[in-house]
Amino acid sequence: MDIEWDAINHVTKVDPAKPLPADLAILRETDLIMVGGSDDVTAENTQQAVTSIREAVPSIPIVQEPYDSSHVSSETIDAVDRVAVPAVFNGDRDHFVAKHLDFFTEICRKPKAVTGASLPVVGEVIATKGREAVREVASVIMAEGYVIQNLDSKAATLTGVERTLSVEEVAGAALATEMFYNFPIFYIEYSGTYGGTEDVTAAEPYLEETVLLYGGGIRSREQTEQILAAGADAIVVGDCFHDDPDRFVRTIPG
Repeated sequence: MDIEWDAINHVTKVDPAKPLPADLAILRETDLIMVGGSDDVTAENTQQAVTSIREAVPSIPIVQEPYDSSHVSSETIDAVDRVAVPAVFNGDRDHFVAKHLDFFTEICRKPKAVTGASLPVVGEVIATKGREAVREVASVIMAEGYVIQNLDSKAATLTGVERTLSVEEVAGAALATEMFYNFPIFYIEYSGTYGGTEDVTAAEPYLEETVLLYGGGIRSREQTEQILAAGADAIVVGDCFHDDPDRFVRTIPG
């Protein structure tokens, strides 16, 4: 399924290690679903979550956002529309350059696990005849420029974030995401805390082709509309989808 980013303004983030709400019909009004997390996440429970969601809302695109390459398998790649790998600007090396290197190294080393087919291998690297299959898998993978702005969050701890970025640095990270790295997504993450519009306003002028996402503390339609009015292309809602489905519905813009 193609993702029409221009039509997306509400994204739901689903943690596959957490129980899903009993009524997945609440996802009908969201525009995109991202599946991923860190604690207790596996390729198997990711696949299970994606399957349940796909059965409930088959017309909504699904993106897997893996924390680790072990969360990805041929089954998860086949089940989702894209795989998004974050590059955290204010995190440690492991969560910027190294994460992408490790991810693509796994594809080269374990072609059967990732592509679902045995491919000719020389040593630990895929031989020429298998490269087209690998390229096909790689074509569904996209990178996200990521800024984590809540130092007290688990996301900050896991990715080695030691300081937040100033609004000027957020603007610089946005510009680098589009002009230097050519990533399709720039994601400002406040992870459970509402960060307001300042960072979004700073980033928006530097993004023409790159999609601007904001996530963190969205618990009402009013907050959604504030962030969208500030220039975000879409807001991302996660915690209340699992914890308070009624509140989740109230985050969907009218």
